[in-house]
Amino acid sequence: MDDRVERLVTELAPRLRLLRALAEEQHITRVAERLAVPQPTVSRWLAELGRSLGAPVVVRSGRGVQLTRAGRMLAEAATQSLGALEPGCRRAAEEADPKGGHVAFGFLRTMSPWVPALLREFKRRRPTVRFTLMQNAHPTVLEKLREGAIDLALTSPMPVDEPGLETCPWVEQELVLAVPADHRLAARRRVRLREVAEDAFVTTRPGYGLRQVTDKLCAAAGFTPRLAFEGDDVDTVRGLVSASLGVALVPRADPPTRGVVELTITPRPTRTVGLVWVAGRPIPAAGRAFRDFAVSHAHR
Repeated sequence: MDDRVERLVTELAPRLRLLRALAEEQHITRVAERLAVPQPTVSRWLAELGRSLGAPVVVRSGRGVQLTRAGRMLAEAATQSLGALEPGCRRAAEEADPKGGHVAFGFLRTMSPWVPALLREFKRRRPTVRFTLMQNAHPTVLEKLREGAIDLALTSPMPVDEPGLETCPWVEQELVLAVPADHRLAARRRVRLREVAEDAFVTTRPGYGLRQVTDKLCAAAGFTPRLAFEGDDVDTVRGLVSASLGVALVPRADPPTRGVVELTITPRPTRTVGLVWVAGRPIPAAGRAFRDFAVSHAHR
């Protein structure tokens, strides 16, 4: 977060940031260091919250602390409140920023080949705009978007089946079958997905966009994939394939991963990657300009 925004949020809502930090750290010393507040002050705030509530918000747990049920409820409310407050502070700070504003942009790791060119073209038009970039998996990207930590995101699958989000399709990514170099099908150019119905699969964990697409395509081919490994990102999945630990459905890589052969699937499957932002939540001017630019440069 921008330093000025950090200061604004700290001045406006220290107790909110305390509760959110406690939910993540569960350790008073680490929370004090993270918030740059003396540890006795953190302890005093917690005691004051408990007295106001009429019940403690934390209890000791080993060397750390644990939020009580009431404390967790307050922490959830604090996180939701900060999700609205932080973008507002960022917009207010932007108004006084003579350097052109700031964009917080999230995207899938598999979009790394596309994002630099998009940013380069935008910076040619708006060279003074600053960016904070966050790469992560689909569920985390959407979570950060709802929290207000990022202004917009490039993610998949599309459409996003969640109320309160607006989307715009941006690119269709071809999916290929990644097999080890010594796989029985490695010499082929094209395969049908049904041909690997008995193979072990490696993929991402449940809830991740690529996992949703994998399950859907395999179901359409008439089988449920036999999962050998579940990872957190596509690079790990490709690494497991190169180690001959299974096959995988992945976006086509350029260049291909060493030890992995990517086969075209018949019929050719794709996944839609799109821009997402929170409906009704104002986006800073620089963010709006970048969103409009990205929409106009969609690979439809």
